[in-house]
Amino acid sequence: MRESVKEILKSDLIVCTAAAVLSFAVSASTVFLSLRPFLSIVLFALAWTVGFVTHYVLPQLRKHHPWLWISHPILKSKEHQQREVRDAAHLMWFERLYVWLQCFEKYILYPAIILNALTIDAFSISKYKKLGTHCDIILITVAGMKLLRSSFCNPINQFVTLSFTVIFFRFDYRDISENFLLDFFMMSIVFHKLWDLLQKLQFIMTYIAPWQIAWGSSFHVFAQLFAIPHSAMLFFQTLATSVFSTPLSPFLGSVIFIASYARPIKFWEKNYNTKRSDHSNTRLAIQIEKDAGNDDNNLNSIFYEHLTRSLQESLCGDLILGRWGNYNTGDCFILASDYLNAFVHLIEIGNGLVTFQLRGLEFRGTYCQQREVEAITEGDEDNEGCCCCKPGHLPHLLSCNAAFNLRWLTWEITRTQYILEGYSIIDNNAATMLQVFDLRRILIRYYIKSIIYFTASSPKILDWIKDESIQKILQPYAKWHYIERDLAMFNINIDEDYVPCLQGITRASFCSVYLDWIQFCARKRVEHLDSDEDSPLVTLSFALCILGRRALGTAAHNMAISLDSFLYGLHALFKGDFRIAAKDEWVFADMDLLHKVVAPAIRMSLKLHQDQFTCPDEYEDPAVLYEAIQSFEEKVVICHEGDPAWRSAVLSNREELLTLRHVVDEGADEYKVIMLHKSYLSFKVIKVNKECVRGLWAGQQQELIFLRNRNPERGSIQNNKQVLRNLINSSCDQPLGYPMYVSPLTTSYLGTHSQLRNIWGGPVSLDNITKWFRSKWLRMRKDCHAAHHERGNIEEVDSAGGSSSSSNSTGSSSQSSSAQPTRDGTPQLQASSQEVHQHAGRRKPRSQSVQAHTALSQRPPSSSHSGPIVESRQPFIQTSTSAHEIAQRLSSSQLSFHNSATSVFSQSPAVPVAGQLTVQERAAAMLRSSLASSTSSTLSLLFGKRSFSSALVISGLSAAEGGNTSDTQSSSSMNIAMGPSARAGSQATRQLTETCEATDATEPRPQQEAGLAHAMFISQNLECRRASQEDMALEDTASQQSLSEEQ
Repeated sequence: MRESVKEILKSDLIVCTAAAVLSFAVSASTVFLSLRPFLSIVLFALAWTVGFVTHYVLPQLRKHHPWLWISHPILKSKEHQQREVRDAAHLMWFERLYVWLQCFEKYILYPAIILNALTIDAFSISKYKKLGTHCDIILITVAGMKLLRSSFCNPINQFVTLSFTVIFFRFDYRDISENFLLDFFMMSIVFHKLWDLLQKLQFIMTYIAPWQIAWGSSFHVFAQLFAIPHSAMLFFQTLATSVFSTPLSPFLGSVIFIASYARPIKFWEKNYNTKRSDHSNTRLAIQIEKDAGNDDNNLNSIFYEHLTRSLQESLCGDLILGRWGNYNTGDCFILASDYLNAFVHLIEIGNGLVTFQLRGLEFRGTYCQQREVEAITEGDEDNEGCCCCKPGHLPHLLSCNAAFNLRWLTWEITRTQYILEGYSIIDNNAATMLQVFDLRRILIRYYIKSIIYFTASSPKILDWIKDESIQKILQPYAKWHYIERDLAMFNINIDEDYVPCLQGITRASFCSVYLDWIQFCARKRVEHLDSDEDSPLVTLSFALCILGRRALGTAAHNMAISLDSFLYGLHALFKGDFRIAAKDEWVFADMDLLHKVVAPAIRMSLKLHQDQFTCPDEYEDPAVLYEAIQSFEEKVVICHEGDPAWRSAVLSNREELLTLRHVVDEGADEYKVIMLHKSYLSFKVIKVNKECVRGLWAGQQQELIFLRNRNPERGSIQNNKQVLRNLINSSCDQPLGYPMYVSPLTTSYLGTHSQLRNIWGGPVSLDNITKWFRSKWLRMRKDCHAAHHERGNIEEVDSAGGSSSSSNSTGSSSQSSSAQPTRDGTPQLQASSQEVHQHAGRRKPRSQSVQAHTALSQRPPSSSHSGPIVESRQPFIQTSTSAHEIAQRLSSSQLSFHNSATSVFSQSPAVPVAGQLTVQERAAAMLRSSLASSTSSTLSLLFGKRSFSSALVISGLSAAEGGNTSDTQSSSSMNIAMGPSARAGSQATRQLTETCEATDATEPRPQQEAGLAHAMFISQNLECRRASQEDMALEDTASQQSLSEEQ
């Protein structure tokens, strides 16, 4: 909630700043003055059209009975026909349309109308001063701000007020018009009073209609007759109360109306927090003796508190989505479901926030309340009457009687399937579940197994076993002949390990029933735990099980055979009231034995006993039972309703809860097992006439406080289906009404609604604006890359035909080279070339530098110095192949630049046949081709796609200035950028030159040529490996940066 408030404040700051700048810019221009009066007419017509569609047509089409004639909604939600709702409400297309129309109306249309009026009125004031310059400026400023705020906070009736303002002051009474802003301001006040008058008249006419009189007492009969002569006076009284915004209340619930004093719609908050009684705010003696808080109203109030939390998250968004119909400040709604009936009062409506108050009514209300709830829930679709006959009705329409009755009500159903998060409540009578002894025996069995489970799984079990004081006290329980005799506590009917002949329970009988379960639980622990028959674990479990059963018998007043006494003891242990006998005081050595073992065991046994009705034989398997207890311990909250943990779990939206409730109501004394499951609840939304609510509340205040009528069955609170008199009066503040729960004034913000973020993306912030611009920029770059890639492919395909003659010779030499077997007889180059062809499906042009490497590395036909060359040829072929694969992975545009750059560097004379070359010439040619390849790949990675032409020009100029030698080519690559491949090439050149000089000085000619060739291929191999690795690293870095930018 705090984050939502912060987001709203930041968003308002940005929006207000942008609106101020735009308003100043538009006002400083002459657009409004130059386009008058045409622009004003267009804006007025557009405002009426958008308002009519948004606030009249769409809400009517979504009502339960559109125009009170059609039997079902025309625009239906997805949940309309569902009997049981399992998911949140789906966002429909007409809800999106409704939201966008409201946004257009709030943020564009009405601000434009008011800015237009301000500009024109300010221009007219500068020429014609009526009340003085300063006074006129203040008036139009106040009027403009008030109208602008009304259009943001309450745009429902703005289009009606605007339409009447234009018609009244431009066509009917043009002479009395001051200016548009003042006319609009005055007309908005008049229409506010007219809406109040209309609602008061509807309330009065419905309440006094003679064909639907609901007399609550004999006084109402006489009052009906005496009120007839005063009907004219009642009309003038209604006019006066509408002017002064005072409620018109029925006197003692009759048809005689009296004007009350003025009350504000927006009131100051008093302490409405419902005082819930639980163990945190009551004395211990009261908890034990009187079971404080066992009243149904006190216990059920938590569900209305949870409903308030759910509404706080979704109410503002649902109102904007139109799920409650049209709404205004002070409107009242009733949410009705199977057991929840809540009265919702809208206190304040702002831009992106709604302040409301919820009043929860009784689950099991009075007779009058039930009759009015039935009037809400029953449908009118089956009514076929027309006056006194039943001719039926047309398809999808209501009958005449049904349509007539709907028009004489002060309430209307706006939605039948409104979805909120809540809890489905399932309550079972505990007496029915534990009536027979067999069912009680199952409960005791689960009780004992739960004690064993919590004992064996406790992290303090090793400390308890090694504690000498505990073991010394438990020595009698370690003897096999020990018999626990207590006829009032143990019984053959409910204890499985009871021995009839010994009239008690022994260690042997206990082990015969529960030893397997003890050993199974011990094996589930990580560390080893001894669990044989004579182990301390069995002794401790036996003692705790005896203690737990004795505590249950003591709480049941030693009459466990009686069902009422058994339920009383079970409820006492469930809420934590353990009465420990003298022989069991050893448990006080560590209170965790009670709090962490025995207390959760009695609660877990009740949950297991509930589930065994669905699968009776499922928990016979120890593994299934162990997993079930472990799962319930993690997921299910089992505690008493008076425990503060219960309220905390409900308000924290825990998935499942279980409790045992003792209900004492009107002589009934019963116990109920209540299970709560988190789910989605379906409500009916009923809109009530707010003047009817104000009048009935004022009448109750007058009757109870001033007239001192304390009769609980007074006539003013009897049921009246036409006005829902009992529901409205019972929801009033105490002591006037008797609501179960009254929430404080709660504010719901727009940012907490999840579905609205899918429509307009949440509040405006600097981060959201930056993300939006970044996403659009990355998308534009991605589209540009894709378009450039397609264009590059087309250009390469077109240029393939022109260069076919020059590539044929290179291709034939490559094929002949690949056809030659290697030294060991395996065609490695042929396999590499096949892999290259597989990868070349999308990028057909090959790198000419790699082809030059392949051509120069061909095996000469005859040479006496071919031995060292052949030996060093295989790593060179693999290196050139890997370089060729790296070049193939580059994009098509980069490869185009690569080919062009290679053609620039290939202006040297043609390379003769391999057999006609000397060793120095072959070394120089191979170095030139490798430097051209490395330089071109460096240029393509540095300049990219978009700087292809500039890089080509630079390389061409450098080649033209320095000639066609390898020195000029390397210097041009150094002038452009000192890339990693160029540096590797220069280092290899220096090493090769030094090697050649040393060889020429010391060795004869044949050995010099052989050593020179060997050194040349070694250095070339190192250079190619360095270049390929560094080019691959550059390519990976570039691909990672592009991927991160796109993400």
